[in-house]
Amino acid sequence: MKKLILCLLLSGPAVGQDPGDSGRDRAAMEWFRDAKLGIFIHWGYSAVNGTEISWPLWHGQTSHADYLAQAEGFTAARYDPAAWARLFKETGARYAVLTSKHHDGVAMWETKQSRLNVVEKTPAARDLVGPYCSAMRDAGLKVGLYFSLCDWSHPDYEVPFSRANSPSGEYVTEDYPQKEEEELPSWERFLSYCRAQMRELHELYRPDLWWLDGDWEHSAEEWKAADLRDSLRSWNPGVLINSRLRGYGDYRTPEQDPPLSPPEPPWELCMTMNDTWAYRPSDTSYKSSREIVRIFVECLGGGGNLLLNVGPKPDGTIPEEQVDRLEDLGRWIRKHEEAVYSTVAGLPAGYFYGPSAVADDSLTVYLYLFDIPREFVALKGLRTPVKRIRVVGKEESLNWFVRDSMPWNDIPGIVYMAVPERLLDETVTVLAVELEEPVRWK
Repeated sequence: MKKLILCLLLSGPAVGQDPGDSGRDRAAMEWFRDAKLGIFIHWGYSAVNGTEISWPLWHGQTSHADYLAQAEGFTAARYDPAAWARLFKETGARYAVLTSKHHDGVAMWETKQSRLNVVEKTPAARDLVGPYCSAMRDAGLKVGLYFSLCDWSHPDYEVPFSRANSPSGEYVTEDYPQKEEEELPSWERFLSYCRAQMRELHELYRPDLWWLDGDWEHSAEEWKAADLRDSLRSWNPGVLINSRLRGYGDYRTPEQDPPLSPPEPPWELCMTMNDTWAYRPSDTSYKSSREIVRIFVECLGGGGNLLLNVGPKPDGTIPEEQVDRLEDLGRWIRKHEEAVYSTVAGLPAGYFYGPSAVADDSLTVYLYLFDIPREFVALKGLRTPVKRIRVVGKEESLNWFVRDSMPWNDIPGIVYMAVPERLLDETVTVLAVELEEPVRWK
């Protein structure tokens, strides 16, 4: 539906709102609206000990020194970004987002702003962001970079936990050589460092999408959020920015659970396969492939995307449990591709008891069946004449009829469809209701 109205979208914290912003790139926003699936990649030091990324520092589960000591085991010895790209492409993803720097401050490229990077501190001893960007683009995927605004290792960034690594109880580090700026107030010095790292990432890799995080500890004014957004767009006018910049961005990013009331599109649900973002072998609480497909379908029905997470091991390989689920999702998407891409949010609640979506040309309504129907499937309030109903992925038409239609009394009736069990998909069945004219409902 190219007549899609692109609205201002804000992230969770309702501050820094900028309703006057009109600088979004329309083509980029339409691409994002159609992309539907991205892959999130949380990779870093924490994979060595198999804990969550960064957060053990905040919760006091490890010391700062012990967390950084994991660098010794971070090898990336089997890192094959081309294999990642093939897997993501086969899954049906249109973009990927890699943690270039999480809250722990560890840069996954050779930044000139800090020695705390994988090139200087780990056996990997090489840039890991550049090969990722090249491989994704070679596979036809858009490149996203996650970047944490906060940095829990930077001496000018205040944190509520100890970073002491000396007998005096102080934080002694030479990882942040900013001597030429030592006369600046500490917050200004930190902002300068943060902006400089983002400028490096732009100049080296020119990301299509910035996935910012860590904005919650400071206000929009402190972050100079509007100025940063404008800078990112001036560097690359077609870039997309999520709204975890105190609301100064292009799309909302709800987390983990599909929103009960979806925001105005475009939006994106970021979600783990188990309970943690980074590689954690002790976390075996994996969602089944069926759960993941169903959640993906809920995103489709609400007009949003799914950013599904993987957490590679220290050697760069993706755990088998995660690969299996990506492959299962890919099989379902390939079978139901017409009901995935080039669709928009479906009918309001109550018209159909399940998610639905509408084709871009408004001539097909897609109904997603989570369960085996008993006798029939019902669609209420449809004002457009039905031409044909079929199961996506199958050729034969379904039997259907309209009951209790009274158009002279403004009652459209109920469309009943019979769906033979032999036509049902083992995960989620999709019905295509083809219409004589663009869809209208009561």
